[in-house]
Amino acid sequence: MHKPKRKFDDIKNLKRDLFESLGIYIKTIQLESGAIPSNQDGSHDPWDHMESIMGLSFSNKKNASISAFKWLIHNQNPDGSWYSKYNNNNPLERNKTTHFGPYISVAALHFYKIFKDKELLNYLWPHIKSAINFSLNLQLPNGTIPWSVDKAGQVEEDYLLTGSSSILKSIECGIAISKLVKDKKDISNWIRSYSMLSKAIKKPDGKFDLLRDRKRFSMDWYYPILSGCLNDEEKNYYIEKIYTNFYIKDMGIKCVIEEPWITVAETCEFIIALMIANRYEDALRLFLDVLNISNQNHIPFMGWQYEENIFWPEENPSWTSAAVILAADTILDFSNASDLFKEDQLTLY
Repeated sequence: MHKPKRKFDDIKNLKRDLFESLGIYIKTIQLESGAIPSNQDGSHDPWDHMESIMGLSFSNKKNASISAFKWLIHNQNPDGSWYSKYNNNNPLERNKTTHFGPYISVAALHFYKIFKDKELLNYLWPHIKSAINFSLNLQLPNGTIPWSVDKAGQVEEDYLLTGSSSILKSIECGIAISKLVKDKKDISNWIRSYSMLSKAIKKPDGKFDLLRDRKRFSMDWYYPILSGCLNDEEKNYYIEKIYTNFYIKDMGIKCVIEEPWITVAETCEFIIALMIANRYEDALRLFLDVLNISNQNHIPFMGWQYEENIFWPEENPSWTSAAVILAADTILDFSNASDLFKEDQLTLY
């Protein structure tokens, strides 16, 4: 088992400008249209795009963030959704993944926390509402939400715990924004949907991942924490599962249980989950480890293959840099948005 070369041993070496440089890197990838490619082939999905917006906002690239939001508005479907994959403005995959669209509320609230720009929040609000309503209109009586609508308009009847957890956080941020823009229409429905989905996530057996067992994937074991609805006992249950099945000492978190592959984004998301559970020392230790999976300019690679001793794939995705930025801010409180995942946003507005 091989480890990447160690780059950081002390929190004192973790300065804000190190992570702002990752936001600058994201800006170099951004296209003139505002799109932020996720992958080496130039494609991206809306969720990754929104994650990257938060990287830009953290790094004070306000105009670039606004341009990225305008790309979303330009490409939003009339029903409030986005397609699942694009190349610039061209849809590549025309199914509509239900957790992609609502995530705009998380990126928008993050933007507001940093820039205090209510004008943009008001501008985005109709699009946030329609994005969240698209997904909530598909909710079943047991609280679950189908993961996708296919290109023919047929609901794809499986229910992902990870995607549902992301939707729950998005509803939370959407309700918080509704208070800031002083628009309560639809909000009682959102509160009811939030409660129903929370109950499903807290008691997931028999409700999610019915067509495919996803317990091999680490994100299935920490995304319920990111949803924001779990109590301390429930959080620690999932955290111990991650440490038992996916953690590799001094490196990070595996993406898939049977693969010798540490992924930076999954590790950073788990770090945020640790912070939600008030496990600061664990989060910091893991963060210092995962920062080693990067190039000479500290731009993170997607992952590390520890049997072959290589960065793999040797790509530097925009959304991976954004995940590192969000983890850094959550741990080190660099910005006014550092509480976005640690705190229940419904209690702050």
